[in-house]
Amino acid sequence: MSKQQLSERLCAWIDQHFEEEVGVLQQLIRIPTDTPPGNNAPHADAVAALVQTWGWQAEKHAVPAEQVRDYGMQSITNLIVRRPYGDGGPTLALNAHGDVVPPGEGWTRDPYGGEVADGRIYGRAAAVSKSDFASYLFATRALESLGAALRGAVELHFTYDEEFGGVLGPGWLLEQQLTRPDYVLAAGFSYNVVTAHNACLQFEVTVHGRATHGSMPETGHDALQAANAILNAIYGALPGLKEIRSSIPGISHPTMIVGRIDGGTNTNVVPGKVVLKMDRRMIPEEDPAQVEAGVRKLIADAVAGLPGIRVEIRRLLLARALRPLPGHEKLVESLLRNAEQVMGETLTTNGSALYTDARLYGEAGIPVVLFGAGPRTLMESNAKQADENLALEDLRKATKVVALMLLDFLGPQD
Repeated sequence: MSKQQLSERLCAWIDQHFEEEVGVLQQLIRIPTDTPPGNNAPHADAVAALVQTWGWQAEKHAVPAEQVRDYGMQSITNLIVRRPYGDGGPTLALNAHGDVVPPGEGWTRDPYGGEVADGRIYGRAAAVSKSDFASYLFATRALESLGAALRGAVELHFTYDEEFGGVLGPGWLLEQQLTRPDYVLAAGFSYNVVTAHNACLQFEVTVHGRATHGSMPETGHDALQAANAILNAIYGALPGLKEIRSSIPGISHPTMIVGRIDGGTNTNVVPGKVVLKMDRRMIPEEDPAQVEAGVRKLIADAVAGLPGIRVEIRRLLLARALRPLPGHEKLVESLLRNAEQVMGETLTTNGSALYTDARLYGEAGIPVVLFGAGPRTLMESNAKQADENLALEDLRKATKVVALMLLDFLGPQD
């Protein structure tokens, strides 16, 4: 059978089973995986039970409970579904994450309903990234439906620690030497292939002063006043960050924000302690060690000379940038060619200002790109916002593109 005939059969199988695929996505949305609190093992158990109905086995890799609790979550069970074929081909891993941010306010539909209306499916993680559980599962099933002589292997990596950084998701699987694929495709959106993304540093800045009665503020040391000096320094540095430009399309300049402030004990008490949590995004060209040293100096200089003030800076996260590695161009070429066939347009290839747990494969030297079910931009899907949704046709198209890519890498050779 020719490659063209195999491709047509792949796409026809996906069309024939698309209603089933949508049903699977509905099942996945209906099992909450809000992180925090991060009790994600039940979702992994459900996915393992699902694939067993197809005769597949999912390896359950539970991260030790104490390690998970110290990390700030309740349970993590990462899954690897191995589908080995014949000798002589590569191992290609497809990775999607099941953990999600809590729904928040403002929903007009049930965030765990998986409701389908007007050609869209609604629910938390409909777009990011339970949709890619469905697209990767059905792309693999479509490949195997051909009955063709396949070579190499597919590994499905379903992990549950993207929102906290990925260290106990893909990072843990790699650290435990449970997997070492040749290529990785990670969750993304249907209208572009992401080959690079920003890095991120997050800090907890604790400002210590001395609390005292509000009627005698001069007898204490105001931690909030000192924190205000730090805030002024941070936001005063932003114009300079905008002058640092990346050469990668889709990535502009570094950013820095303070995302959370906690402090004080009561209205009539001078605050003795204030805690700031901050996020510094780095473009791929920046050196994380230099950036961290610069942030620490910025904060220290802001409070230098303030009597009775002491500052502790604790790094919460270092997520390194994703950079293109040799071999990634094979993934890109296949995705672009097949997307043009399926979608009738040439996709963009660019970088992203976000950071993802896909970077952990890159840190291990494995070429990885991002592509999956989703719209042209993050904001179109309401990802991480109320009424998150996904166009069903984007799910169908992405499944076909991924299946055709698998055929390129693992199918019969001309």
